[in-house]
Amino acid sequence: MHIHHIAIAVKDLDESLAFYRDALGITVGERKEVLAEGVEIAFLPMGETELELLRPLDPENSIGRFLEKRGEGIHHICVAVEDIEAAVAKLEAAGARMAAEIRSHPDGTRYAFVHPKSSHGVLMELYQKPPEA
Repeated sequence: MHIHHIAIAVKDLDESLAFYRDALGITVGERKEVLAEGVEIAFLPMGETELELLRPLDPENSIGRFLEKRGEGIHHICVAVEDIEAAVAKLEAAGARMAAEIRSHPDGTRYAFVHPKSSHGVLMELYQKPPEA
């Protein structure tokens, strides 16, 4: 298990990249819109982990509401797991509350969120990559 990424909610992706890319020198790996989740994302790889900058496409979606309520900052920490069903079952057996059911990206990556009330105020994402082809 390791930290896959740290997601940071931002209001302006270009302005944020001016800091992370230009001031800190972190290379942008990929930038894309994920319409199903209503966000534009920029990935900044850093060794085994990466920063994930999230800009809402709609101020009324979860990232937009997060920014309105809390301002820019860390949205969630994502942990890579080998078996997401086993990880969720273990968490639930320990009394943790999940924020949503296990979901899948089109590439086969599976993910689920642990409610912040169960993880001491931090939204945690569990992330399972698809098997290698």
